[in-house]
Amino acid sequence: MSINRRDFLLFLGTSLGTASLGLFSSQEKQSFLPFAKPTSAANTLPFQAIKTSIPLEIEGLSPLQQIEKYNTYEVIDDLVLPEGFTYDVILAWGDRVGDSRCGYNNDYLSFVETQPSEGYLTSNFEYIRGKTWMQSYSIVMGRSLPFEAVKAAVSESDGAIDAFSLPNGDPLKAQIEAIAKEALTDLGIGVISLRFKDGEQWERTHSTEDRRITGISGLEDGRYLKTTGPGVAVFKKANKLGYEDGLGDRAIGTFQNCAGGTTPWGTVFSAEENCHVQVPEPVMADGSSLSPSQRPFLLSDKYLAGCGNVFGLAGNKYGWIVEVDPANPKDYGTKHTWLGRYRHEAVGIRAIAGKRLALYSGCDRRGGHLYKFVSTRRVRDPKNKANSRLLEEGMLYGAKFNADGTGNWVPLTLDTPVDPVLPSQVAGGMVTLPNSNRQEGGIVAITRDEEMAAFQQQFETLGDLYEGNEEEKQGAILIDAHFAANAAGITCTARPEDTMVAPDGTLFIAFTSGNPGGDGGPDKDVFRGPNGELSYEYGWIMRLEEKEGDPAARDFRWSILAMGGEPADGGMGFSNPDNLELDNNGNLWMVTDMSTSYHNRAIASRTKEGKSLSTKDLLGLFGNNSLWFIPTQGENAGTAYPFATAPMDSELTGPFWTRDRQTLFLAIQHPGENGGMRQNNATETRHFALRTTNGKEFMQKRKVPLGSNWPNQQPNTPPRPAIVAIRQRN
Repeated sequence: MSINRRDFLLFLGTSLGTASLGLFSSQEKQSFLPFAKPTSAANTLPFQAIKTSIPLEIEGLSPLQQIEKYNTYEVIDDLVLPEGFTYDVILAWGDRVGDSRCGYNNDYLSFVETQPSEGYLTSNFEYIRGKTWMQSYSIVMGRSLPFEAVKAAVSESDGAIDAFSLPNGDPLKAQIEAIAKEALTDLGIGVISLRFKDGEQWERTHSTEDRRITGISGLEDGRYLKTTGPGVAVFKKANKLGYEDGLGDRAIGTFQNCAGGTTPWGTVFSAEENCHVQVPEPVMADGSSLSPSQRPFLLSDKYLAGCGNVFGLAGNKYGWIVEVDPANPKDYGTKHTWLGRYRHEAVGIRAIAGKRLALYSGCDRRGGHLYKFVSTRRVRDPKNKANSRLLEEGMLYGAKFNADGTGNWVPLTLDTPVDPVLPSQVAGGMVTLPNSNRQEGGIVAITRDEEMAAFQQQFETLGDLYEGNEEEKQGAILIDAHFAANAAGITCTARPEDTMVAPDGTLFIAFTSGNPGGDGGPDKDVFRGPNGELSYEYGWIMRLEEKEGDPAARDFRWSILAMGGEPADGGMGFSNPDNLELDNNGNLWMVTDMSTSYHNRAIASRTKEGKSLSTKDLLGLFGNNSLWFIPTQGENAGTAYPFATAPMDSELTGPFWTRDRQTLFLAIQHPGENGGMRQNNATETRHFALRTTNGKEFMQKRKVPLGSNWPNQQPNTPPRPAIVAIRQRN
């Protein structure tokens, strides 16, 4: 099936002749596009599309002209924007924030305006990849850490060290603690104050609200994070089956903070994603943590993991949604356990006066689920900060998709029947469940349907899987949400990386990759490519509509469109859709999330041993990650236009508009992740077997920088993750 403009517009709920999506009221709609001045016509693009690494239909070139234009291509180690646009670097790794510093690998961004063009910018800091962080640390920070000594010790210890079990006073434990402390300081959340000065550029105002919430907040400074909901009963429970951290309902820090959301009442949600990298993810039958020894410390050129080990962090306190009020300098975050513990990506918020509050989030793992929290009480005023209290009581649901485009929300509660996802139903043929030996705890991987039948005979309901009184059991289910959802038969999906709610309640979900992996794989009946392919790498965007538009509805309808891929196959010219943003006219802005190891990977032939390469093996065609604009009104509706390409080895994340839509905030994450610090402007020429938009194959010579020097862009300077503000030069 070829995907075209009309397919996409019908998917969005419009047609080529309509003026807009119909998502916005007449008061909210404007007659001009982002960046454009109010006098601009509605069907005029606000920029000239940039050139990407492959031919696109929007250029209107003949196949011969495409070959001539694209037989060579040079990748640029910069944030490449259309002519007439520029960016200000607002904040970079190592810059001062409050009494700490800007963290590493910034992700979700939120700008809560206190007055026009002034307010609080909140940023997540997601993760650290060993090589580039270690290579740059001493240059950026002006001090050194014992990397080589600890790497050597780790290498001699079969790849990892249980620093938690080392005696206090052990020199190696002290060295590991020093590295882990700095690494966790570089993760979490940051708040800074900004204003647009004299209509010329953005600047920091360094208010008293500026602060960092790090991975070790509370460890030494007393700035613990708070917790709410049934998980608190587990945290405070005596005589746990597993590990006791002695902190009760308090939590030390937040880390692996990926996407998020901004509430109508002015708070920001931060999603803790891959916390299993730093602490154990599986838990005991009562929801208590496994010992920190189960996630030992690891340091190599590629990995930095197990940083919670040396501090004895309890794994069940990470993997939550954290709420922060940027305007309150004493607020260091609250983890709301009713929203579930899993590898959170994004928070879609629906707050309507008189209705129950609904929050949507995805679990970004291969085979992860889509979830919805619904509050018990109703919203009175969507802008009232008292709405945060609604998160303390409600229910968490998982989405069950039927192949016919219908679906329903299944509550994750004690009396939910055990009806496990079958291995035969998912790509890759593997599903993880809570270990049937409940005294041992943890999880097991199931590869045969027969094993699921035995599991179902042993446990009738989710309540049978967990131990404690009713509140403690509910808390344990929420703590173990992903594995409980597998046991309840919640549909396994294709890495849901963004959940965005349009004003009419339509939910858009970006599913980034359909390949299976070590955590599982997506449902075979739901997640197929445009020609029925399984393991479709290029990704999808799903539209989900609740029954009768009710946020608390238990039934929904869904439709899905494969958008990624090469134009010759009906794709829009990009791969792996990630963060989504709608502007006030309903136009879609989207960034991509291609795996760094595949960026610009040479493809000299499209076949290997007589077989066509898989979609994943063709990722190198698409060059660097990018930002795209898809108008949904006017003569250009339904066409994808590239607006930006990222620096080397990086990912563009967290696009967020100012209210006047004259500035787009954007985070540039992990520049130089593969190549490290670019030395002496080094480049390499690679070959790519491209195709024209009508499928004619030709060879491209591509000049590729080796590593990155962004944002300084001076030879031999360290790459630094940073936040930028994009605007027109005039």
